Amino acid sequence: MAGNSGGPWGGGGSGGSGPRGNGGDQGQNGSGNRGGGGGRRPEDGPQIPEIEELVKKGQDQLRVLMGGRGGGNRGGGTGSGGDGGGPLVTRGMVIIGLLVGAFLWLWASVYTVKPEEQSVELFLGRFSDIGMPGLNIAPWPFVSYEVIPVTREQTEDMGNTGSTNSGLMLTGDENVVDIDFQVVWNIKDPAEYLFNLRDPRPTIRAVSESAMREIIAQSQLAPILNRDRGAIAARLKELIQQTLDSYNSGVNIIRVNFDRADPPETVIDAFRDVQAASQERDRLQNVADAYANRVLAEARGEAAQILEEAEGYRAQQINQAEGEASRFVSVLEEYRKAPEVTRKRLYLETMEEVMTNVDKIILDSGVTGGGSGGQGVLPYLPLNELRRNRQQESN
Repeated sequence: MAGNSGGPWGGGGSGGSGPRGNGGDQGQNGSGNRGGGGGRRPEDGPQIPEIEELVKKGQDQLRVLMGGRGGGNRGGGTGSGGDGGGPLVTRGMVIIGLLVGAFLWLWASVYTVKPEEQSVELFLGRFSDIGMPGLNIAPWPFVSYEVIPVTREQTEDMGNTGSTNSGLMLTGDENVVDIDFQVVWNIKDPAEYLFNLRDPRPTIRAVSESAMREIIAQSQLAPILNRDRGAIAARLKELIQQTLDSYNSGVNIIRVNFDRADPPETVIDAFRDVQAASQERDRLQNVADAYANRVLAEARGEAAQILEEAEGYRAQQINQAEGEASRFVSVLEEYRKAPEVTRKRLYLETMEEVMTNVDKIILDSGVTGGGSGGQGVLPYLPLNELRRNRQQESN
């Protein structure tokens, strides 16, 4: 057993000297035992390569590829080379190591930012720069980075969710309203967003709920349910943005969607009845107002008409009296100039005016038949004409 302990990896027999001295001892206690050579008995069965031998062969092949010396000279105790030294470090190994290190450094330092993103670079934990979309470099390990989506719209749904009643709010007229709304936001300054807000989303939710409660507390119930939703949404967006800007949050409020405003579910049926009664009251009041306006307008029209007629009659009488006076004055002037002519003309005009509508027969004293006074005329009584005149008068 002692004579074969060196085996093919040792320096020969037990007394032989290997490259490091006593080759027999090295073969028994050192590399010779790892090689599976000396001291093996035929009854042990076929030889099975050990893991260390396979690893050693791989190391030898790697050294050859890198320009070093292989492990073909295995007569020594360690099998590492004829000079008995450790693994050789060559120039090729150094270059490959540097290339591998440079590749790993670039892999850790270069990063890509998408068009909808921006990055925040930190130099030794302090803010350094903002990375724009594209390829960026953050020299590792001194500079670190964090990529943030800045243009992506993010939403916060506010209202009664789950077991919370955050949507129940008190109005200015001491009514309770159930409100659901949605806040849509994105990031306008990633540095402020990272460093000034510890929990951005809970902060935005708290600010939005507080702003909505402030607005609802200053409003009446009826406008909230009907016509003021757009105005409330615009005012809410402005108030949330002002509050977040005071925090230097780096958050931009894009819009506020006012989804629902209803009474609480427990009283919604009674509230609808009240709303129906209120609408019926308003309808009847509108009908009464329309009737009052119509009657009042008619009365005012009739009063104005009577006043206009009175003014017209007054003007007519005044003008007529003034005309009669002027006519009398003119007749007086003519009478003073020619009394007989004027007296006769006045007599004829008066008789013409009086006798115009009277049925009459005038007999002249000089008519044929002789005698004065119309004695030669045959008396005639027109009964038909008298009856027709009476019928016209009765009608």
